Parts: sequence; C-alpha cells; structure tokens
Amino acid sequence: MSKFLQGTVILIAAGFITKILGFINRIVVARMIGDEGVGLYMMAVPTLVLAITATQIGLPVAISKLVAEAEAAGDRQRVKQILVVSLATTGALSIVLLPALIAAAPWLSRTMFTDPRTYYPLLAIAPIVPIVAISSVLRGYFQGRQQMKPYAYSLLMEQIVRISLIALCTQPLLPYGVEYAAAGAMASSVLGELAALLYLLFLFKVKKSIRLRTKFFHYVQAGKETFVRLMRIALPTTGGRLIGSLSWFFEPIVVANSLALAGIAASTATRQYGQLVGYALPLLTLPSFITYALSTALVPAISEAMAQRKLLLVEYRIAQAMRLSLVTGGLSTVVLYLFAEPLMRWMYGTSEAAIFIQVMAPFFILYYFQGPLQAVLQGLDLANAAMTNSLIGAVVKLVCIFVLASRPSLGIIGAALATAVSTVLVTLLHFATVVKVVSFSIDAREYIKALGAIIAAGAIGYALSRHPLLAVPAPLWTLLAMAATAALYAACLVLFRLIRREELVYLPGLHWLAGKNKRK
Repeated sequence: MSKFLQGTVILIAAGFITKILGFINRIVVARMIGDEGVGLYMMAVPTLVLAITATQIGLPVAISKLVAEAEAAGDRQRVKQILVVSLATTGALSIVLLPALIAAAPWLSRTMFTDPRTYYPLLAIAPIVPIVAISSVLRGYFQGRQQMKPYAYSLLMEQIVRISLIALCTQPLLPYGVEYAAAGAMASSVLGELAALLYLLFLFKVKKSIRLRTKFFHYVQAGKETFVRLMRIALPTTGGRLIGSLSWFFEPIVVANSLALAGIAASTATRQYGQLVGYALPLLTLPSFITYALSTALVPAISEAMAQRKLLLVEYRIAQAMRLSLVTGGLSTVVLYLFAEPLMRWMYGTSEAAIFIQVMAPFFILYYFQGPLQAVLQGLDLANAAMTNSLIGAVVKLVCIFVLASRPSLGIIGAALATAVSTVLVTLLHFATVVKVVSFSIDAREYIKALGAIIAAGAIGYALSRHPLLAVPAPLWTLLAMAATAALYAACLVLFRLIRREELVYLPGLHWLAGKNKRK
C-alpha cells in the first residue's frame, strides 16, 4: 500500500473513531450538566471553533504542501524556515486573539448571547488559542512528511482526554451553578487539546532533524518569501472554513435574540438551543462518516478522470456517488425519524429533543449528498464555487432563523426549520454547479427503487415501533425493531442492486470485499 493510500485509510479510520468519541463526549456532557448546561456549553462552542479557525488561518494545509516540496528536494533549511515563519505567524495571532477574546467575553455574554452566564464558558475557551497556535503547525509538518499517524493519534488523544476529564472538571463546580459546570466542560476540551499538543511536541522532539531554536529570529526576518507562499495557499483554504465558523458563531446569537422577541426567557432559550445543537444535530449527522469516506475517495478520483479527459468516467463516478449517498441517507432518515424518542431517552435521559429530529430528518436526507457533491466540486477545481454556495446557505440560514424563530407560534422549531432549509439549499446549489460543468444523466429507476426500499423499511419500522410485544422489554424491542428495519433495507438494496460489492472499496474497513470481487 502506498504512503498516500495508507495515510488516507488512517485518517478515515481516525475520523470515524473521533466522530464516535465526540458523540460520546456530548452524551457525557449532557448527563453531567443537563439541558441548560449543554445550552450554555453549545452557545460557547462556535466561539471556540471561530478562535481555532482564526488562529490556524488555513496554515496546516499550506505547511503540509510546502514541507512536502522541501522534503522532496532534501532542503532541511527550507523546512526549518517554513516551521519558524509559521510559528511566528500563529504566535503573533495568538498574542492578539487571546486578550481580545478575554476582553470581549463580558460583552458577548451580556449583549450578543443575551445570557450573562455564557461568560464563564467563553472565558474557559481563551487558553486554547496559544495551544492551537503551536499544534496546528506541528500537524501540518507531520502531514507534509506524509506521517499521518501523529495527526490521527493526536485527534484520538484529544477526545480521550476530554472524555476522561469531563467528570473531574464539571462535578466539583456544579454546586456553584450550571454556568461554572459548563465552563468546566469547556476546560476539559482545552485540556484535551493540550494533551494532543504535548504528544505532538514529544514526537517532534524524537523525530526532528532540525533545531528550531537555533537562529530563530534570523529565519523569521529572512522569511518574507516563505510567508507570502504560505498565505497564498492558506487564505483561500481558510475561506470556506471561516464562513462556516462565522455562521456558527452568529447562530446562537441570532437564535437567542429571536427567541427573546418571541417572548421566551433567556434560560429557556439556552436550554432549547442546547437540545437542538447538542442533542439532535449530532445524532442527525452521526451516519455521515460513510459519505465522508466516499468524499475522501472522490476528490482524487474525479481529479484524475478530468486530467485524463475521461468525461464518461467523471459522469459515472458522480452518478455513483449520488446513488450511494441516497442509500446512506435513506436508512438514516427512516431510523432517526421512527426511533427518535427512545434514542433520545436512552442517550440523554430526556426525549424533548426528539421533535427536532422528526422535523429535520426528512430534509436531512439531502445532507448526505452535500459532502460528496462538495468533493466533486473540489475535484473539478471549483472550490470557490463551493465556498460561495456555503456562504449563500449560511446567510439564508441566519435570516430564516430570525424570521421563523422570532414567531411565538414556532420558537425554537423555527431554528430547526431554518437549519433544514439551509441544508437543502446548499445541497441543491452544489448540484446545480456540478451540472453546469459536467452533464450527467440520472437513472430514474434507481431513485424509484431507493424510494421503494425507504418506504418498505419505513413501513416495517413503523409497525414494529407502534406494536411492541409486551413480553419483551421496551429497550430490547426497540433495538430489535431498528435491526429489523436496517436488515430489510439492506435486503432491498441488494435485491434492487442499489449497492454493489465493488463499490464497497469506498467504505472504511470493507476494502477487502472489493479485492475479493476482483479475484472472482
């Protein structure tokens, strides 16, 4: 297996495990600090993501590219200059952002989030800025050397430490108030990032072939050209992420103010927002690891086919990606819609957030198309178009939240509907952009078969969920009903040939089936 393929498999596996661990972390947080605490925590999380994005400014991608080029040329001095300039850049940003975040926390909590208790979680975020300033550079360095294990293991370590410290950081603070407990949960995230940084620093010290401290400022002063090269790559890369981060940053602000206009108290609004983004959305997006793996494989596949001018192959791969996204989203939609209440009750001890899943699940079937379509756009060298589509979706989402959530008859349900509208809009915009560049035909028969599979699975799932056997415990019956729904759906996919053995090469852990198919 080549370094590239090996690295891809490692990152896909790490991404899947990290997603599961992140989901477990949310469950633990919910159990520890309750709905209102989760609301305070989730209101601060977008600020955390924005701070990380602003500190990194896309440098990990730029560093990996330039380090790879320097390593290929055997130029160690060039590698050192890239690292020194990058560290100086992120260090300077952290010097500005850290005090700015601390100074802005009181104003953000009182004025923007309309809940003064968010001050403490916001304050707990601040230490992550200098940590990310260093860790982002080291991650880019290891990626540039095609050493993906340090990057993957650091992500896993971050999540493991975060989950391990949740109880230690939250329970002692609960008697002082839920806002302090939410700050403790945020502090566990910062400590997880710190553990990952220490791991990366240890590996760098063990594996490094350069000494950074020697003539550090000399390399900074002579690094103007390197800085320009880094920014040429980093700034366009961070554009899409910054749009998403800014949108997410403003989302709780718009939600809080819209719910205030609807006459909902700040504490209630915080609790409801926590249920929406802390409980419902993670469950809706959990199955996306499959389409993430597909997206990862699609970028080079589409790029290669376009470079070879194999337009028919491009069309086939796009149609293939659309079909696989459909069958993935179909099962997720059915299971989440039918079993939202028991799933919420088991994981979080409350089923109040089930209504959000039932409102959004039918629309979120298009969410599973979004990642592969964006990957296709990247493969077609249309990353700017994808960024524009994301910007439109973000603006529409914020406007819809204000219009819908401010209505007393809708309240927080309006925010859920706005999220669904944005998801549908961005997916359709991505699709329209792809169609303008590559004309491909859609086999209506496959979509009719997929609809039939969804209806069949939905019917059996509905019947089993509404007519349980009294002799079987409710949790066990729900598990059996979900398993039966998934089994029938899988049988329909095989019967209708909606998924084929050779296509499993795109899915993590199932590459061996594709190899088996080739040997036959």
